[in-house]
Amino acid sequence: MTNTPVNYCVIGLMSGTSLDGVDIAYCKFALDNNKWTYQIIYAETIPYSTDRKRTLLNLEKADALAFQQSHSDYGTHLGKLVVEFITKYKLKVDFISSHGHTIFHQPDKKLTVQIGSGSAIAAQCNLPVVCDFRSLDVALGGQGAPLVPIGDMLLFAEYNFCLNLGGFANVSYQHNKERIAYDICPVNIVMNAVCETIGKDYDDGGKLARCGSINEQLLQEFNQLTFYKLPLDSPKSLGKEWVIKNMEPLLKKYKLAEPDILRTFCEHIAIQIASVLNDKPKGNLLITGGGTYNTFLVEQIKKESKHQLIIPDENTIKFKEALIFAFLGVLRMRNEINCLKSVTGAKHDNVGGVVYLCK
Repeated sequence: MTNTPVNYCVIGLMSGTSLDGVDIAYCKFALDNNKWTYQIIYAETIPYSTDRKRTLLNLEKADALAFQQSHSDYGTHLGKLVVEFITKYKLKVDFISSHGHTIFHQPDKKLTVQIGSGSAIAAQCNLPVVCDFRSLDVALGGQGAPLVPIGDMLLFAEYNFCLNLGGFANVSYQHNKERIAYDICPVNIVMNAVCETIGKDYDDGGKLARCGSINEQLLQEFNQLTFYKLPLDSPKSLGKEWVIKNMEPLLKKYKLAEPDILRTFCEHIAIQIASVLNDKPKGNLLITGGGTYNTFLVEQIKKESKHQLIIPDENTIKFKEALIFAFLGVLRMRNEINCLKSVTGAKHDNVGGVVYLCK
């Protein structure tokens, strides 16, 4: 790193497994005296249409031609959203940094796929695009996830623990001068799917869960899943496939009312978070992601946790992942490490991301 101040204006794009929509964040980064600072200047979530959401949900079952067409179409869609965003706010942008939308994540098979063609985005925006951040790490024997921890380390160092409640719960923290991070358990990917069966996109504030009852047998079966017994010193990441294989059969087996499923699942999440963090020295725990708005869930986490919970400003809650993917793009453009072997288990730290240049 250099001591000469440098600045970047980047748009970060993020679409998570909870399928809330596309997060777009216009971020400014500055590096001065080897310290990074950031600002989220403008940010929006663009909800998915019913048709697009259905397409993304079912794309894993599509044939090869339909899959590739969706990859291109989705990239074009992202590019158009960016153009509208830039026009609306009259922005000066150095480049776009896009996570895409994960369809397959099976690192044990050296497979991870995030759709959203970077070339299509670049063609629409006429700007450089960085995308496909996970593939190199997976090729190097890593999990390709989580990727946010280097952003936690360089942008959010004042917090002892950074917990994200998105499609999955994941956490990162410093340990023995290394960044440690892993997925903990599913969150919104399960709870939103339960809500959709009764015509709701999500459990607003956890109101449904609050009026439900815990099913102790189901809770016990959730907590006994093999993933939770894996050691924390080995990389741990989750994907939709794991949920389909391990959790959906249990939900079908018990056939509970939706409030009871949600109440039981909130308890499960709180227990799993406490099980991996309560043996660590007491500190402050930053909570971000869509699950932060589930007041009931946060209350359960607070009951189980020994740490001080910190809820940041709304932009950080909603757009921290988009911010950090914008930052991963900055590191990629600087040819600096943006993926840590201590987190993913890859052979070595690496510089992930494919770059498309229009001019």
